[in-house]
Amino acid sequence: MVPEAEARDVLDELQRLRARVPLLTGALAASTDGLVLAHDTPGVEAEGVAALTAAALGVAIRMTDATSRGGFRELLVRGENGYVATYAAGPSAVLTLLAADRVNVGRLHLEGRRAGARIGELVEAALSRERPDRAARTAPPKARTPQPRTDRPGGLPQRPT
Repeated sequence: MVPEAEARDVLDELQRLRARVPLLTGALAASTDGLVLAHDTPGVEAEGVAALTAAALGVAIRMTDATSRGGFRELLVRGENGYVATYAAGPSAVLTLLAADRVNVGRLHLEGRRAGARIGELVEAALSRERPDRAARTAPPKARTPQPRTDRPGGLPQRPT
């Protein structure tokens, strides 16, 4: 799905993410249909997690649709020993993070969202180069909805006013 060079860029992003979030124990990027794009998941079967992520994504999308909550953004599951967080990474991929129970969940979300956006850009750029007709289909429309502002100190997104 993603050429080798872009897969390496995605893996680099996963490794930088793991360095920024100390209690992150694993990270993987996968296509929305469950194929591993890149992973840094010591001791965890990446293919199995990617397949389960695709299944959970399907349920999450149906739930957001059924409750009129809009498009899928993220999913957080907490178990006795930690968290599994999944973030949208563009229209074709997802980012799944594994974290220890003591992780700062706010930091996990902040870094996961940023990394998901970056990985989504990498994947879409690779797919656009692979199939030029895809760029026309995935290009945003000319009239766009307002995007969150990031002009406040710290660069945190703010709702449009």
